[in-house]
Amino acid sequence: MFNIKPAPFVPYKNEEVLERCRNIKREDMEKHPNPDFKIKITNAIGGIWVSDMVARIMESDYKDKKLTMIIPNPAPDVYAAVAETINRNNINCRNVNIFPMDEWADEDGNVAPLSYKAGFGHSCMKYFYGKIREDLRMPENQFHYFTTENVKDYSKMICEAGDGGADICYSGPGWAGHIAFIDPDTPEFACNSIEEFINMDARIVTLNPMTIMQNSLHGCFGQSGDIANVPPRAATIGPADVKRARNRIEMHDLTTGAGFSSWQRMISRLVLYGEVTPQVPSSILQLWKTDVYVSEGIAAPFECWEEVGY
Repeated sequence: MFNIKPAPFVPYKNEEVLERCRNIKREDMEKHPNPDFKIKITNAIGGIWVSDMVARIMESDYKDKKLTMIIPNPAPDVYAAVAETINRNNINCRNVNIFPMDEWADEDGNVAPLSYKAGFGHSCMKYFYGKIREDLRMPENQFHYFTTENVKDYSKMICEAGDGGADICYSGPGWAGHIAFIDPDTPEFACNSIEEFINMDARIVTLNPMTIMQNSLHGCFGQSGDIANVPPRAATIGPADVKRARNRIEMHDLTTGAGFSSWQRMISRLVLYGEVTPQVPSSILQLWKTDVYVSEGIAAPFECWEEVGY
């Protein structure tokens, strides 16, 4: 036998849990001890996301009630589809408050401006807010985004807009297990317990190296491993913003270049079936009512394929 210990930089190292999670079979993946934590395997995740957003915005219009949404970025195809559906059906967004969940920052903690082409605020403004017909669009002061000046107040802004919290928080896990940019092993989210962790608000964080590596494979950075071009820090919502949300939808469906290869397949299992810990930040979703959608590709089994390369 050749037994190894995980490399020092790996955030989560419980070998027993790792082995159990990597061996969970497809047929067992819709089971969870928390009955409010509902997992569904489906390849319709993009359509579900679009339809859920449109349904909530339509309800806010017809019932004339506020709607506060925490949303991930970049997702240009999803948001362009939402905007087009809004325009075609004359759905008024006057009651909607939008909060992107994170944004890049430089080494000094300065938040990227809307003009930064790889930025999340830039993407959301261009492909969502900007594509909604002007007469249907939410007022500009209801399209929120991180700035250097508002980071410390961002959680308060969500609470004020949403009467105590967002109505819905959409998310998906990163390679290191983050939700938004709530990364493991970041000094800004250092804590002594899960109870302390889930009550922490928005802030500037130092990114886990795995998050930088993951994003070097994104189209915004050329999908070429250009790790020096990925910002080292970020602004992010806190675990408390996820906790306070009245509804949560988590999506696991990312593969590399639309192929089979995926950095998300293993972390998906840890998020959904491992222990709830700050070392796998998205695992906090197991504590609350959450609808989780996992694609067939992410639910696929994996093992040592010695004749397959990258």
